[in-house]
Amino acid sequence: MVSTAERRATYQDVLNAPDDVVAELLGGMLYTHARPAGPHTEAASVLGMDIGGAFHRGRGGPGGWLILDEPELHLGDDVVVPDLAGWRRERLGAVPKTPAISVHPDWVCEVLSPSTALVDRRVKLKLYAREHVSHVWLLDPVVRSLEVYRLDGEGYRAVGTWGDHDVARLEPFEAIELELAALWPGPAADAPDGPG
Repeated sequence: MVSTAERRATYQDVLNAPDDVVAELLGGMLYTHARPAGPHTEAASVLGMDIGGAFHRGRGGPGGWLILDEPELHLGDDVVVPDLAGWRRERLGAVPKTPAISVHPDWVCEVLSPSTALVDRRVKLKLYAREHVSHVWLLDPVVRSLEVYRLDGEGYRAVGTWGDHDVARLEPFEAIELELAALWPGPAADAPDGPG
């Protein structure tokens, strides 16, 4: 997961990473992890649809946001790829034509998995606070919990934790209710039968 090289990693190391991993450059170290498993992808996708419809597109909600899945963010010397990120449109009106975005988001959501949870909590939260990201959500589809944090000075203050079948209005998206049960994995799909 973490580069063990003694030299500081560079963006070229991110570019050289295999296509089947997510590569991030955090504090001069290269972090790589496998593409997310099904429950992780499902939780991020459903949450992105719910928030994106209401806030990105303004369907059933107020609009006013730009919501993106897995954007590559260049924040100072760091390269980070949150699962979801959002910008108020007055700060970032349109997606840049470049592959990366250097404007810090107003909100990020990290979907926790066993291989990423420690980095998400210990490394990325500090980076997001340094960059003045107003809200961070940590979503765990296995534990079925969603933790909401608000920037308070130099760090984050926990707003609360929701889970299971909660229906909640969560900052900064209080204008809509989120049904958390929709984020959790359903029954496992059976593998399709092979050829005859």
